[in-house]
Amino acid sequence: MGKLVLLHKADSIYEDEPDVVYDFPRSYLKAVEEAVGDWIVYYEPVKAGPRGYFAVARIDRVIPKPGVEGRFLAMIAPGTFLPFDREVPRLVGGRPMEAALTEPDGSPKKGGAVQLAVRRLPEAEFARIVNLGLPQDLERIEETRYDPRPAGFDEGAEPFERPVLERLTRRPYRDVAFRRKVREAYGYRCAMSGLMLRNGGGRPEVQAAHIRPVDRRGSDSVRNGLALSGTLHWMFDRGLISVADDNETILVSRNKVPDEVVSRLLRQDGKLWKPGDTANWPSPANLTWHRENVFGQVIGDEPISWE
Repeated sequence: MGKLVLLHKADSIYEDEPDVVYDFPRSYLKAVEEAVGDWIVYYEPVKAGPRGYFAVARIDRVIPKPGVEGRFLAMIAPGTFLPFDREVPRLVGGRPMEAALTEPDGSPKKGGAVQLAVRRLPEAEFARIVNLGLPQDLERIEETRYDPRPAGFDEGAEPFERPVLERLTRRPYRDVAFRRKVREAYGYRCAMSGLMLRNGGGRPEVQAAHIRPVDRRGSDSVRNGLALSGTLHWMFDRGLISVADDNETILVSRNKVPDEVVSRLLRQDGKLWKPGDTANWPSPANLTWHRENVFGQVIGDEPISWE
């Protein structure tokens, strides 16, 4: 096994879906096969955008791309993709994050290795990039974001330092990272009501909902998330509401949800409020999965009260 950097460009001829699959040519097959079972870092090159290193994931397996000679697909292990809380630039202090991209005098190399779409990444450099993108104390950062001294917070306690891979697989840590990125993408505004509510301390009331649950092979990508108020999150998870195949019209289970509830809770135009960055718009595939597997089934047997 071995860790890699994988270049990803939104407008590439390669059909990548970073939380699902990475499309690559035969020239990189050996390196990618060696990385099966190990972790990779996604990188957006300077000419494609400003993100730099922007996410981490684990390769599950490699298969030939159906119907395309000389192309292969690295399948991402379900539940492993995680966007960085802070995107990591290619250069820090004028020096590249990767030693392979650094001249002996510390300056950045040009051409050659810099242009490779797949690059081997030493363990120490992987850990450094991840620690910058996903801080050790992310949970504490979020906990104290709107209240510097929340109840039960021990001011003198040091955050428990977990190894990188343990942190990447801890559900509580991943939930915090997912919530921060989804709410930020939607500007802390509910995608279905259009409201941006904050409590007295300034804390956003909007929650982050997985469109396809992680335990049903969903990912922690922003494209698998919707920012929703608590009530709408509950309704979405229970199949009372969903999104139509135009990827923006809100569907309602009319036999379960009274018209007055719809008029109070949903945007007047009945359309989703989407992030400003189209790269963060909900994935059509995930919306289709929710519509076909959750909507209308009304999870749970408890009676619904709309009082």
